[in-house]
Amino acid sequence: MVTQPEFKAEAVALYRSRPGATIKSVADDLGINSETLRNWIRLDDRQRTGSQTTTPATVSPSSAPEDENAALRKRIRELEEERDILRKAAKYFAGETRW
Repeated sequence: MVTQPEFKAEAVALYRSRPGATIKSVADDLGINSETLRNWIRLDDRQRTGSQTTTPATVSPSSAPEDENAALRKRIRELEEERDILRKAAKYFAGETRW
């Protein structure tokens, strides 16, 4: 069973994983109000902005290789987490479409 916070995170991840998709189309697919999804996306944006991470693009060229490696490892963890969320969402929605 997916909890509400997990569903919110997966809904936002699903929207972000569909380039060109509208909030309305994703919300319709999920059976929720488009404004609800829009609010979840805004909240997620605020949380991401509030906890800015160092990405490889923001590592200065004069950084020590250890610093760059640490930043890259952190980015890998973030990407793996996002991938796992998308996998869970795909499994959830695949199960929901079966009658």
